[in-house]
This record gives sequence, C-alpha cells and structure tokens, in this order.
Amino acid sequence: MNQRARKVRSGRSVDQPLLRVSPRDLDILLSTLDVRFVALAECLVSAGFRLEMRGVDAPGIHYNIAGTGRIFIGDDPPIDLRPHTLIVVPAKCPFRIEVRSPRTGFSSLTHVDGERHARLEGSVRRYVAGDGDPEIVLICGFFHASYGPSLELFDKLSSPIVERFDARDQLDQTLKSALAELMSQEVGSGAMSAALLKQVIVVLLRRSIRSMESWVERFSMLRDPQIARAFAEMTAQPGAHHSLQSLAQSAALSRSAFVHRFTDLVGRPPMTVLRDLRMRQAAHQLASGTLTLDQIAGDAGYDSRSSFVRAFRKAHGIDPTEYRDRLSQPSGRSRLPSGKSKPKDGKRS
Repeated sequence: MNQRARKVRSGRSVDQPLLRVSPRDLDILLSTLDVRFVALAECLVSAGFRLEMRGVDAPGIHYNIAGTGRIFIGDDPPIDLRPHTLIVVPAKCPFRIEVRSPRTGFSSLTHVDGERHARLEGSVRRYVAGDGDPEIVLICGFFHASYGPSLELFDKLSSPIVERFDARDQLDQTLKSALAELMSQEVGSGAMSAALLKQVIVVLLRRSIRSMESWVERFSMLRDPQIARAFAEMTAQPGAHHSLQSLAQSAALSRSAFVHRFTDLVGRPPMTVLRDLRMRQAAHQLASGTLTLDQIAGDAGYDSRSSFVRAFRKAHGIDPTEYRDRLSQPSGRSRLPSGKSKPKDGKRS
C-alpha cells in the first residue's frame, strides 16, 4: 500500500490496531510458544533482476540482510525492501523480489524462476537471480508457531506482516547463525535452527506491545483461545457471511456466552468489531483503485451499495468515492477527515 493511503483521520493509519495484547498476556504467550521448523532458504538478487518464488505450505519469515529493492506478496501492493526489514508471508503465498536496474529502473528486469535456479547447500536452499554481486540478500525461514496445545498463530494470516528493525536488534546475526547450523549438517542442527528461528519470532511478538500495525490484533486475545479462534476467522475473511451464530460455533460456545466473553475481552460487541474490520478492508481496496465500488461493497459482505456507503461514512466520516478521490490528490493525506476514537482500558478502538 502506498504511504499516502495508509493515513486517514488526520494522521491515523488505516492499519492502526483496533486492540492490542497486554504485556502480561504477551508474557504468557511467549512462555508457551512452540515453534516447529520447516525450512530455511536464502534469496540473492542482483540489480536489474526479478526473482519469482512459489508459495510454501507454511508461513515464512523473510528478513532482508542487505540492499534495497521491493517485494510483491500475492496480489498486495509492493513493499519496500531495505536492510533489517522483516516480513511474515502467509502460507502458500507466492512472492517476487525486484531490484532496480541502474539504467532502466524497475522496467525491463531480467526474470528468473526461483524453483528452476535453486541450489542446495547443506540443508539450505539458495535462490539466485543474477550473475554478479547480489544487491538483495534475504533470509527466509519457514515454520509453524502455536500457542498452547493447538492454536496456530499464523495459520489464518491473510496478508503480510511488515516490521522494520535495525542492526541493534541483531536479527541478522541470529538468522545467519541458523543458516550456518543447517549448512554444517551437524547432529542437532535442525533443532538449533528451530531455536534460533524462535528467537526471531519472540523479538517480533515483543513489537506487538507498541507497533502501530494491525497485525498485533491477532495476539490481543490469546488469553481466551476460543474467542481468539473466532476473531481469527473474522480477520482472515471480514466479508464472509459471518453471524453471531457462526462465530459462536467457531468458538465452540453458545451465542450468549460468545457475545459476553468477546465483549468482556475486547471491550466492544463482536459485530461492531467485524464492521470495523470490513471498513478497514474497504479502505485498503479503495486506495488500490483497482476495484469498483460495487465489488468493494460485495467483498465487505454488503449486498446493498447504499448500506455499504452508510457504514463507510459512519466509520471514516466520508463517502467511499470521495475517500478515493482525495487519496488520488497530492495533498490527499492531510485532507482526509478526522474520525472518532473511543479508548477503553488504554486501547484505541
């Protein structure tokens, strides 16, 4: 998503979390976190090249060690790659990495199919695009992470998580150590790599206390795994035909118990939170400019265009068509209106 599209309501981000995990709950989560290692890979891309990668049957952490470029994940807009950018990619989601050519920019890049140009070194797959010194050096760790006996943390991730770190966090050194372990093929190298990858995930989860990105929401209610499952369904597909009954069933609760526990945990009723998730998705799609208003309304779960417009106006204080028009203007970031915010227990809704 372009930077202008990320700002609404006088500087508030479209992606700003509706709720976040408390330090106490995060500490409980980290104490019971289980990480199961799947694979490690390294992507090396030279200037003027594009590396295309297929999806993997597990979520992946992609950490840019060095260089600048951009990455496309699924159908999402490009994400700028600079050193110490960490991205969690959903399972089975293809991606491609592009590095600008000194002469032609991002046009006329040489395309490389990563699967056809993979090299196996120890237990590490290395994907190379280019025959010179790489501009981008990306380490990719694929894993499954769970909280408690069965609650997967990233299995319903529908869009990438992006966080920017710096050299002081030393995540590059941790991932380089994991690569070295696998390449050594010594006894226990897989277990050691899993332990090192877990360190990276712990550092990421610590960010959920202060990050302003919407991904932190998925950890905000893990002290109640049944409610967390229902919320995961809502965030994965906001526009699906959810009802109180269907959400209660996903939580294995009666309808009344579900509404009570969800509201007590989150501070707002489930259908109100669902509406906010749908309006955030709609704002993203309006910013991209690729879908019609009727398509966006349908994706948000609205059969009627007029009811969608009313809901969007209530959420953002502006009609969706005007929202899109203002974002297309050079001063669109500052001209979008302010909205209401209702904090509860230190959380911003």
